[in-house]
Parts: sequence; C-alpha cells; structure tokens
Amino acid sequence: MSCPFDLDHYRELLDAARAGGYRFASFDREPQPGDLFLRHDVDLSLEAALVLAELEQERGAHATYFLMTESVFYNLDSQLGRETLGRLRELGHAVGLHAVHPRARSDARFDPVLAWHNPDPEFVHEPVDAAVNVMQPPWFTKGKYRSDSNQRWREGCPHDGLRAGAFEWLQLLVHPEIWVYDGATMGETMRAMLDAKREELLRYLAGDRIELT
Repeated sequence: MSCPFDLDHYRELLDAARAGGYRFASFDREPQPGDLFLRHDVDLSLEAALVLAELEQERGAHATYFLMTESVFYNLDSQLGRETLGRLRELGHAVGLHAVHPRARSDARFDPVLAWHNPDPEFVHEPVDAAVNVMQPPWFTKGKYRSDSNQRWREGCPHDGLRAGAFEWLQLLVHPEIWVYDGATMGETMRAMLDAKREELLRYLAGDRIELT
C-alpha cells in the first residue's frame, strides 16, 4: 500500500483501524487497550477540517478537533467559524481548545481538553488546570503516539500497525489541511491551500460588495 497524504489513503487509515479492532475514543477517560484517540489540530483551515469530519462520520469514526481562538488564519466568531463548530458537533465529534501557551482560556464552545499549538519541550507534557492536556501522561506515551506534522511520519505511516492491531492503544495526530489539499511535499500542499483560499477570499470580497474590476 502506498502512503500518500490524500483523502483516499486517509480512508484506508480509518478502515485499517476498524480492521485492527480499534475503537475511537475521546480524551474524557484514560487510555484502555484497543483505544484510538484520533486528534486533529486545526492550524490553518476550517474548510479542510469539515472535509475530514464528514469523511469520518461516513466511515463511523469519531475524532477530537482542536480549534484555535488566536489563529491568524481563521476566526471562530465568523459565520464560517460558528457553522464549523456546530457541524462538528452534529457529526458527533468532540471539540477541544488549540491554545497558544501560556494562555489556556477555554469557554463553553470547548470540551475540557487542550492541545498546545507549536509547543516547546519545557511545557508540552505538563498538566493544565481544569482540562486534559492531550500530551500529558497517560494520554501521551512513547511508542503510542504518531503525528503527520509537516507532512512526514516520524516513525512511518501507521496503517500497517493499525490493521494488524499492533498498538495496545494509539494517539494519532492528523492535520486536516495536509490531507485535503494536493501536494507531494509540505510546500506544495501549502501552496495548493493558498490557491484555494484565494478563491474563497474573492468570493468573500464579492459578498461584501467589493468591486474587483
């Protein structure tokens, strides 16, 4: 099986987890054998998050989406932001805070679970008040964590291990924009995302009665 970062292979990852006997778990309890904690840090694109959320619902998968309140790329108070929050809940997903250290200001939009954005080693695994830090023990354990950060699996694509049931349990971090936008490298994928956002922004300008002629 090839391992491109695209939606077809993402479906294969979800199917491999099912074949391996894993159940999709939330961070509201400690890990148990057979748990798959599917996590999405939404750094750049609400649109990409919704694409994955719909796909997961079709595949019977449950994930936790971590959304930012301080993003320069999207605004949760916009119409798109509000619709995204509502739709994620409708699809049965959990929603956590993707916070910028040291600020961990949660509110009623979020479950009591947090993932730091671009964390440094000195605080990434430390507990936080009134919420689960998904990178603190026992939810983070060496050998039971895989991440696609910068479009690269540090320990290899986990699909074979998932299909074989090789992990006692696993926390799997997937960034939606990497899988939704086309590109063989992170640079290519980010440029594809920017091209797509350009078209979205042009539509927003037109909706705001901006003359572009």
